[in-house]
Amino acid sequence: MNPSGFLGEPYPVLVFGTPIAVLTAALVFKLPSIVRLWRDPLRRAVGGLLLLACGIFVFAAPPVLARTNRVTGVPNFAAPLVYSLLVAFCGASLLLMIAWRGGIPGHSGRSARARRAMRWVTVGNVGVIVALWALFGLADASVERRRDLDTYYARTPYMRELIVLYLLAHTTSCVLTYRLIRDWIHTAGLDVWLRRGLKSLAVGYAANLVFDAAKGTAVVARWTGNDLDPLSTELAPAAGGVAAVLIATGFVLPHAGQYLRDRRQIRRGYRRLGPLYDLVRTATGKGVPFSLRATPELRLTRRETFIRDALLQLSRHFDEELRRRAYEAALHLGCGPERAGALAAAVTIQEAIEARDTSRLTSPPSPQPPQVPDRATDLLTELLQGIEAVSQVLSHPDEIEAVRALATAPAESLHVYE
Repeated sequence: MNPSGFLGEPYPVLVFGTPIAVLTAALVFKLPSIVRLWRDPLRRAVGGLLLLACGIFVFAAPPVLARTNRVTGVPNFAAPLVYSLLVAFCGASLLLMIAWRGGIPGHSGRSARARRAMRWVTVGNVGVIVALWALFGLADASVERRRDLDTYYARTPYMRELIVLYLLAHTTSCVLTYRLIRDWIHTAGLDVWLRRGLKSLAVGYAANLVFDAAKGTAVVARWTGNDLDPLSTELAPAAGGVAAVLIATGFVLPHAGQYLRDRRQIRRGYRRLGPLYDLVRTATGKGVPFSLRATPELRLTRRETFIRDALLQLSRHFDEELRRRAYEAALHLGCGPERAGALAAAVTIQEAIEARDTSRLTSPPSPQPPQVPDRATDLLTELLQGIEAVSQVLSHPDEIEAVRALATAPAESLHVYE
């Protein structure tokens, strides 16, 4: 169970283990939405991309490299496998960005152009992967190298071409993907969390270019008789790990941000309905049963439903004339139109509760449910449109009392405040 037993020394644990953990966490986070919206090809593509990225770091870890070579019986067999995964990942990233920017074929005005670009990217990357394996088959790479294969075989025929080919393909895909993301970031009207995710993706693909530059510099150094192997064995893997973490973050941020924002809005709405809920709960003598298993969405829905049902029972006692006078009174007291409407609604609800209580004391109970006048139903609909604002003004009883006192005073009293 010691992670160093799987990945080796502490440095590989950090370089390979961290991206694997982050990518796996990102995939687990995205998995429910992928399964729920399985028909969405872009969501499936994101899931496949994260899985592919995770596979790169798993197979690139030195112990797994050794095991792959041992199982296949071919020295350095894991090299073209990892390079193929790397090229496939970058090609898939570019395809995903083209699909996002250009639309799924058949679903947007630019789909024909997007389809041609996606076809060229697919053909190009498949060709590169086939060439990698062909070059590996022609090369003499009998000495197993787990960490420094690129520099060790930098001058070996066919292996040299293999290394240059995968670096060129990787660099080209990262540059094109970075440019697409950068242009997208500058698009007006983007959701704030989507923009943050795109920025993380952009930095991640830029970090991939650091990986390519480090590898390429070390290889060229070997060609010229110099030794800059640490660039390839130390800096490049670290840059690749940072890139993977940033890319995983970029794919998760829009979804996570939207999720957190929705949760915050739900909890905010639930709290803001509290004063009105307490008022009608006191008036009706009952409330919503508490359940530990209820989700925040369900709790909000139950609270809203309870308030609407309670107001429906009170609607036959609504006084439209009182509401009009209360609105005018609130305006005379210096409130804005929205605030005045909420205060008028609060006064109307409080008066309806008192009118209902009075009718219960003076009238015998009827075996038939009371009929709600059509106009009262219309007034209820208007009140429900601003239910949250009505609930908030209930936290200011002095203001409500001032409006109520002025609204119930003789009509001439309003002119005093003009």
